[in-house]
Parts: sequence; C-alpha cells; structure tokens
Amino acid sequence: MADTPRRLVIVESPTKATKIAGYLGPGYVVESSRGHVRDLPTSAAEVPARYKGQPWARTGVNVDADFTPIYVVSADKKATIRKLKTDLKDSDELYLATDGDREGEAIAWHLLQELKPTVPVRRMVFHEITRDAIQEAVAHPRELDEDLVQAQETRRILDRLYGYEVSPVLWKKVMPRLSAGRVQSVATRLIVDRERERMAFRAASYWDLEATLDAGAEASPREFTARLVGLDDRRIAQGASFDSLGRVKGDVVVLDEAAAAVLAAALEKAPFSVAGVEAKPYTRRPAAPFRTTTLQQEAGRKLGFTTDRTMRIAQELYEGGWITYMRTDSVTLSDQAVDAARDAVRSLYGADYLPDRPRIYASKVKNAQEAHEAIRPAGASFRTPAQSGLSGDQFRLYELVWQRTVASQMADATGQQMIVRIEASCPQRVDLGERAGAVRTARFAASGRTITFPGFLKAYVESTDDPAERTTRLPRLSPDQPLDPVRVAAEGHATKPPARFTEPSLVAKLEELDIGRPSTYASIIRTITSRDYVFKRGAALVPTWLAFAVTRLLEEHFTALVDYDFTADLEEQLDSIAKGQVDRLEVLRDFYFGPQDGQASGRSAREGLHELTRALGDIDARALSTFHLGDLDSGVDVRVGRYGTYVEDEDAHRANVPEDMPPDELTVEAARELLARAGGGDRELGLDPQTHVAIVVRNGRFGPYVTEVLPEDEAPAKGSKRAKPRTASLFRSMDPASVTLDDALRLLSLPRVVGGEGEDVITAQNGRYGPYLKRGTDTRSLPSEEAIFTTTFEQAEELFSQPKRRGRAAAAPLRELGADPANGRPVVVKDGRFGPYVTDGETNATLPRTDSVEAVTLERAAELLAAKRAKGPAPKRRGSRGTAKRATAKTKKATTKRTAKASGAAGPKGAAGSAAGSASDARAGERPGTAAGSTARATE
Repeated sequence: MADTPRRLVIVESPTKATKIAGYLGPGYVVESSRGHVRDLPTSAAEVPARYKGQPWARTGVNVDADFTPIYVVSADKKATIRKLKTDLKDSDELYLATDGDREGEAIAWHLLQELKPTVPVRRMVFHEITRDAIQEAVAHPRELDEDLVQAQETRRILDRLYGYEVSPVLWKKVMPRLSAGRVQSVATRLIVDRERERMAFRAASYWDLEATLDAGAEASPREFTARLVGLDDRRIAQGASFDSLGRVKGDVVVLDEAAAAVLAAALEKAPFSVAGVEAKPYTRRPAAPFRTTTLQQEAGRKLGFTTDRTMRIAQELYEGGWITYMRTDSVTLSDQAVDAARDAVRSLYGADYLPDRPRIYASKVKNAQEAHEAIRPAGASFRTPAQSGLSGDQFRLYELVWQRTVASQMADATGQQMIVRIEASCPQRVDLGERAGAVRTARFAASGRTITFPGFLKAYVESTDDPAERTTRLPRLSPDQPLDPVRVAAEGHATKPPARFTEPSLVAKLEELDIGRPSTYASIIRTITSRDYVFKRGAALVPTWLAFAVTRLLEEHFTALVDYDFTADLEEQLDSIAKGQVDRLEVLRDFYFGPQDGQASGRSAREGLHELTRALGDIDARALSTFHLGDLDSGVDVRVGRYGTYVEDEDAHRANVPEDMPPDELTVEAARELLARAGGGDRELGLDPQTHVAIVVRNGRFGPYVTEVLPEDEAPAKGSKRAKPRTASLFRSMDPASVTLDDALRLLSLPRVVGGEGEDVITAQNGRYGPYLKRGTDTRSLPSEEAIFTTTFEQAEELFSQPKRRGRAAAAPLRELGADPANGRPVVVKDGRFGPYVTDGETNATLPRTDSVEAVTLERAAELLAAKRAKGPAPKRRGSRGTAKRATAKTKKATTKRTAKASGAAGPKGAAGSAAGSASDARAGERPGTAAGSTARATE
C-alpha cells in the first residue's frame, strides 16, 4: 500500500539481516553494516589531509584537545555507507538493531554520525533471533545509551594510545613488527610468569604403597585399592608435602625406593583390617547456565575447541536463531526460559527430576554486565539437539548449551561419600633405614562415592581442570572387618611443576583477575599466538623467549601497564563510565598524562603513558634480551636476536634454539648439547691448496656455510678496502658435521661456467630460491643442487630454448583436510619453498614444527588460518629502484583528494569525534602505517 511506512533496519551481519527480514515482512528493509563502519585511521594514507603534519596524527587521537580522535570510513566500507544512505532516503523510519552490548551500542552511534538521518530513529535491541523476540523489539524500542557509547569509545582510545605509544619501544629495543596491548600484554605476562615458576621449580621424589585388598566373597566389588597414608603415628609424604624447591614441609616420613620395597615385602603377609568407616551424605547442585567465559572453558575441556572457534560457532548459532546472545556475563534466565527448561525436564526425565521451585542463579562476576540473559537455547520451547537438524561443530556446541541449560533446572544429585581407614600390623618392627626408622603399623585409606539419585547428572556433568575428582567404588565395609592383601606394590612419584595455562584455564584466570571483557578473550589469545609470543604444545600455551624479552621490558620500564591490579582497576573505571559514574576525560588524562595533583581515579601509574614512552635512554636492549642459564658460573646465555633465539657460550660460540623448545626445557645441559651439535663454533676443514688460506664451516643466522679465513696481520693499502672472504651456503643435503674440504672448495668455486662466450656465457649457481642457470639477464631453474656441477652446455642450451615458466608448477596437495568452518573453502596441506603449509586458496599459514603433515587436523588448520588472517597482510616493501619516486604528481593529487573526503565526527555528549568500536588489543597494537585488520567485530 502506498501509505505503508517504509522502515530501514540496520544490523551488523548479513546472516542476521536475512533471518530478521523473514520475521518482519513487508514494510521493512533489513540491511547489514557488516560490522564497524568507521575507526581510527590505521595508516598514514587514511589520515585526512587537514590533519597531516600534526604530531598526534599518527595515533589518530589529539591528546591535547580532550583526546579528540580522527574518525574515518575505511575503504572497504564506503560502498556499504553509500548503500545505507540510499536506502535511508526512501525510508520513513530508521531502526538501529545492532547488538545490545557496549560495542553494538557504539556501532549504532557511529552509524548515526555517518548517516545523519532526518527521519525518526529507534534503537532496537533483542537477545535472541526468534519471531517473538524480533517483534517485541520492534514494538518496544529504546533510546541510544550514551554511557555505553562513552565507555566503548574510551576503551578504544585507551587501547590505541597504549598500542601506538608502547609498540614502537618494542621495535627499537627488541625487534620490529612487535605489538603491545592493554590486555594482550598482561595475558602474555601471565603465561610468562607461569613458565618462570616452572623454570624455578625443583622436583622432589618420594615413594608410597598401593595395596589391593580382598573384602571377601560377599562383597561387591570384592577387591578395591587403598593407599598408604601413615606409619605408626607419622604421616607419609605426598605431593603437597614439598614446596616448589623440593624441600619437605612439616613432620612427614619420606620413603625412598629401598625403604618402600622393604615395607611392601613385609606387608604382603601382614593382617589387614578396617579401622574405621566414615560415611557422609553427598549432594551436588547443577552448575549455572553458561555465560561467555564458562562456555569458552567448557567447550575447551569437553569439545577441544579453542576460544576463537567457540565464539565463531556460537555467533553462527546466535545468528541462525538457535541460541541467545553469546556475549554476556549473566547467568540468569528469563521466566520464559525457566518454563521451557522445566518443561523439557518434565517431559524427558520425569517429575522426580524437577525441583519444587525454579532455580535462581546470581552472577559472581565483579562488575557483571547483566543486560542479557545467560546463553541458552532460543525460543519459548527448547528444541532438543536431535530435533535441531544441526551437524558438526554447530550440533556439538548447541548440544552443550542445551544440556547445561536444562540441567540448571534439575534436581540435585545425591549419594554418599565414604572414607575407609585401614591398618596393617607387622609381626615385628621393620627397619626402613635412617630416614624412616623402625615401624610396625602401616595405615592405609580409601575413599569412594556412591550416587543414590543422579538428578541433573542425567543430563549434564560439568568438567573440571582439577584431576582430583577421581573416585573409587568401594564395597560395604564394617569396623574390624579383616581384609586379605592381594598385592602390595611400591610406587615412586615426583612432584610436578605448575601446569601451563590452556585456553580454558587462561580465560578463567583473566576473569578471576577482572582483566579484560569475556567477549574479548578469544581475540586476545589469537593475537598473542599470531605475534609469536605464544605457541601451543598440545593444549598448553607455551611462551617463547621473545615473550620473555617483551615482558621483561614492560615489567622494568612500564611496570604499571602490566600490573594485574592496575589493569583490573582500569577495567573497573571503564565499567563506571558505562554506568555514568565517572567522567571519561578524567580516566584518559590519568592514564596518559598521569594523576593530576596526586589525585587519580583508581590506581594509576606515578607517571602517565606519555612520559613513560619518552624516557627510553636507560633501556639496555641487549641486556633485556639476554637470559642467563643455570648458575652464575655456567657461562651460557640465551639471547633473543632480530633473526631468532640462540644460545651463546663464554667463547662466543652460538647455536640456534629450536622454535618448538619450551623455555623451561632449555637447561645448561640442553644448551651445551645444541652448541655441540652446531659444532661449537668454527670447524676447520683444511687449507685451500691454491691460496693456502684456512677453510672453515660455520653456523650463521641464515644457516650453515663455508668461508675462508683471511689473515688479519696484513693491513690494506691506504684508501683501499680489506678483501672480503669467499663464502658459500651449504647445500640442503650437506651436514656441517660431515662436510669435507673438497665439498667446501666446490661450493666456493661457484658460480660455475657451463659454456658459451661473451654475453652468451652460461653459469650455474645456487641462489635464494634454489639452483639455477644464468645467461645475461635470463635464468632457468635447475632440478637439484647437484645439477649445478653436472649440467652440460648442451643441456643448458636446451633449457634456454624452452619458454620461461612463470612461477613453479602447481604441486598436488600433500593432504586434503575438508572445508574451513570459517568460510567453507577447502583446506589442504601443501609443500612450499619454506616447508609445508595449510591453505584455503586465499590465506596461507606455515605449519609449525610442532605440527606434522600427517597429524594436523582440520580444526588445527582452521586455527592457524584464523591466526594468519588476524595478522593482516604483511607491509609492502619499497621497490629497490625507488618505485615511490616514480609516482606522478597527478596520482599524488588524486590520492590527496580522495583522502580529504574522510572527516571527523562529533563525539557523544559534545566530544568531537570518537574512536571506533571495541578496543582490540590486536588492533591497538597495530603499527602506524600498516594495513588494518578485519573490520568485523573487533575485540580488545
């Protein structure tokens, strides 16, 4: 009808737009902004012309004018903005339907600033994509929440200033292309601190006994195991009896192997009896419904998903209308959801499994954002996983959410916890040596649990990182009941260092410390992995020596910036801004310029970021990248160089450290072995028979090579340069330990003249990309390194007579892994110039040494590709012949004209301009002048 109003609805993703359009029907046009539409400039080319030359323009934030940011529309979003403006011209109302959290609120505000609508504007918020929820949101719109926008924009500016001010310090003092970030750097420090604990740890060994006992033919089970806990009146040492340095704590008996063996032999014929039985009622309540972090942790434990993979699949389920919004701190359920869960319990498990009253859960997260519900199945009734029709990862994650939600409204599991004390008495005292003395009575214990009513365990069992949950099924026993020993065995143990963080345990630790926001953790872990601060060994997150160097620099010179309490307090200040309790400019000034007049909102650094990043004269770059191994007399150091990590001894011999060697495994002994394997320095091969100069093989930063050692006692003539020694890299088939003088002389003789005269002379040589022939400026590849010495002139002419092939022939994939969950493209493993890599045809990611071609899975490949995409494109190198100088004045003028079109915008509550969307540590750590990352939802 002609009079029907036309309403434009803008959401963030095309998938969501398609789903919502089906629920709204005629009169509504649903379009997607495709994430953020504006952001701070990410390169010098994006800075508008009127700001160029300003000293603050490189950061995009004018810190001297109330932290006013420059805001520009990225090149890939200009077409989106044009399309939205066109649609808006023909619309009578505008509905901004971005997500209801801080980032979604900021995206809605940015759309307003860019579109400048003249029609009525409504803020439409929903937490699940179902027909009822969408229609309810349309019927009850709200106003834009300026406080949420302020908090998000402050976060973005903080992270930009942190990244753009601190990252250049890392480039100067550690190596180029590094990044620092407000949450990223603290997360890296957590992982480094844990590795430091492991390196300082000293294992202690101890022994105990395990007895297999027979309770008689009437018992069920007849046999069970019990463990030694004491001798006479003294306790036996267990793992908790030692500190991190391997020292004994308290008065305990430490058995060695010999004593344990003697005691085991003595007890094999000793009478055992039950000294006491203690039974306690056992009750276990169901866990609360999922919030973002608990979903990430549980999906990691149960499904083996990374945090990034979990959030990606959850986003797909949310946009498909299967679950509620997946970025939430809340554990509460709406009345509708409680009714749906209780209906599911009643129909699937029966009334016995349904408690009398609905269960109510309260969040224990500090400063929790309770705007959303917990993560649950969408709708007024829950579709079971079998009814969903989902498959693969989506099915597995939906099943997890469904089980947890339904279980949260089920009855408690009940049973009995039983502890049995057992004694064995030897006929006479047994001498266990000087440490344990003579003993007669051995005390054992066994514990077990009996579930009499499973309750919620019928639907769901929560996982844990604590291995102490193991229990034993015990027979029914009574005091003084005799037991027969079936087997008494001595068992040796060693204390273990603190476990490395996994993704789930790191998420739990960040949340415990109130650092970052739950929705940002996946991005943080992806960033520190892609920046080579962390690599994975199985599920464990292992820091690199590069992470040690970066963390040391930040701890020593930017102490507050990586202080756990300071970072948490800053997060609390951002939460206070979101509640309208704190002024954003006060937080920004304290952070950047330092507390004014000794006052600060929260715990601030004594000096602001501005001052800290300019007092760099006392930073010794070599010292902070050098780590001494072992005691002071070891003479071995590990150093982080610009081309990798290496060990060096007192004689300046060097050896590269394998990329997959964890820092706690690089002991003095391991370093000496690396040095020995590398030759420990130069290995003399002999004298060149023609020049009588020594020829040696060395290990360099680019690999092993041979070179001649020229005499140093002959000074060059005045004005002349000292002659350079001939050098040649070893062939890939050559081993530095076995290469001979003849091999070296052959290598040093290159390039080899194959034949021809004058300009047509053909030479064979070894280059950066392998062996090849050269005639003038024309080249042809050779099939192998040995062909450099065997190719004849006729064979060379035959190669040059054939057309030159551009690039290399496409080789067949080594393995086909399946479709990438992120984009559906086929993922394969290929062999490249620098080793095997995975690719989806668009993005390539080198396969780390810790991942073999045969063992790599589709999930691991998808993780590597996602990390590579997060890095963004590598910066382009300037041409060797001054490509930039050949740009015409016309091109420069056009570029300036196009750039000038981008402009700032008025910020919320009068602040001119603002920073984009969510503050991403990955993006905050971007280097000025480099390409930006994805404009999809950014995180800290």
